[in-house]
Amino acid sequence: MPKIEVKNPIVDISGDEMANVIWEKIKKELILPFLNIKLVTFDLGIINRDLTSDKITHDAAYAINKYKTGVKCATITPDDKRVKEYKLKKKYPSPNGTIRNIINGTIFREPIILKNIPKFVNHWNESVVIARHAFGDIYKSKEISINKKGRLFLRFESFDKKQIINEHIYDFSSPGVGLSYFNIDQSIKEFALSCFNFSLNRNIPLFLSTKNTILQKYDERFKKIFDDLYEKKYKKKFLQNNITYQHRLIDDMVACLMKWSGGFLWACKNYDGDVMSDLVAQGYGSLGLMTSVLLSPCGKILETEAAHGTITSHYLQHKNGLDTSTNPIASIFAWTRGLLHRSNLDKNKKLKTFAENLEKVCIETVQSGFMTKDLALMIGPDQKWINTNQLFQILSKKLNKLSNT
Repeated sequence: MPKIEVKNPIVDISGDEMANVIWEKIKKELILPFLNIKLVTFDLGIINRDLTSDKITHDAAYAINKYKTGVKCATITPDDKRVKEYKLKKKYPSPNGTIRNIINGTIFREPIILKNIPKFVNHWNESVVIARHAFGDIYKSKEISINKKGRLFLRFESFDKKQIINEHIYDFSSPGVGLSYFNIDQSIKEFALSCFNFSLNRNIPLFLSTKNTILQKYDERFKKIFDDLYEKKYKKKFLQNNITYQHRLIDDMVACLMKWSGGFLWACKNYDGDVMSDLVAQGYGSLGLMTSVLLSPCGKILETEAAHGTITSHYLQHKNGLDTSTNPIASIFAWTRGLLHRSNLDKNKKLKTFAENLEKVCIETVQSGFMTKDLALMIGPDQKWINTNQLFQILSKKLNKLSNT
């Protein structure tokens, strides 16, 4: 069978440990035999990041901006233990954070729903997609410990000295703590653009959650920017596609999450998105069945990866020559979602069909009872499981058959 021609390259980012073993296996057995595609590859394994003093991460991000599509393997973000283990020059920041800042995108987390994998929330029959604003907020906050009696202020001073704001926060009569954090309109606007574009692309309703009744300046700014953009740019498009946008208080939104059956995009502030994306992943069954997509505000630049980590325990088994039963589904979907984006940019129908077929093969294989140990344990002690190599053989055979029809 002739390979499908892919006109434009995609950026292929390799990673660490067992996740990278699986990543290379996906390329070798499920991608390159079927596609004539140029991969612009960057090694973001922790050893190479150290050798390049992390310049390679920046290079990879700029390449994604250039080629519009990137697929990324899970990578190590080193803690003190990892610094010592790999004899690193320093404790490098999260490569995901670096790439996210350069692309200036929003993270979208979405579950992969398999009918035979038990859900903790049984009535979630459609996907709940979490959009996380990944700028500022408590992740860039400054905090202080207070040990004496005194006054706490929040102060702003313009560079031209013409505006000075001193907001009295609290009078301390005993020890305590203080915290401040920030955001900027441009980042919130780009977050909103990403969410509106994603919602239109997937034809699903969009909900923004804040606590603007309490944070009447900070959270209200999110609501105002979203509302203004919707009215000026997106309302007509949403109505034409019969989908809705709505702001809700976050406590109300959490209640709705538990009542509804899914099928919507939930735009969350940074901390809210961090927490709720893990809750949603577990509610559908497993973090091993969760996709992660980074989308630029314009909707043209996309980077995908699996939401899970590098699977260190399986890598130690692999290095000792043992077979592992490592779940590759989320990593495969990182490839398919990247290829789907490439196909949409290039208007390549054959590539789109291939990516859809690969996802279909993965879902049908697991639902027919062939799965790795982590998924089998979720079903119960009587569910049989296979190792990773056996699963790849089945997927490859089915994909070949589907591609030849």
